[in-house]
Amino acid sequence: MPYSFQFDAANGLLQGRLHGRVTSDELREYYRFAVRCAAQKRPLASITDLTGVTTLDVTPQTIRELAALRPAMPDDALLRVIVASSPDVFGMARMFESHGEATRPNLHVVRTCKEALAIVGVPAPRFQHIDLASLDEATKKK
Repeated sequence: MPYSFQFDAANGLLQGRLHGRVTSDELREYYRFAVRCAAQKRPLASITDLTGVTTLDVTPQTIRELAALRPAMPDDALLRVIVASSPDVFGMARMFESHGEATRPNLHVVRTCKEALAIVGVPAPRFQHIDLASLDEATKKK
């Protein structure tokens, strides 16, 4: 699994991180978990950190499909930031931003985590790991 999620409860900040080689199927799976994490944690802002992605084997069609979905955090007033340092990943993130701007007006794409933290107003987050296996179990029980 090339992704993980963390939450800073004090600041209501959800962070998802992807790393290594990421495929279209893995990005779709990441998005499904992001929806579950957001429903459980009810964040005030989110950061998707793509700085650890070494290869993005994701089609433009996948990006368009994901952008057309309901946002993981349904409240469009909430801040969302995508951090993408490499040029190709940054380009895909900007494509997502462009295609999803109607439902995600507060989405920002930046190149560094420092920029992302400045946007969400949390200079020193205290993230706790989210156990996705237990999240899956909690979702099945509902």
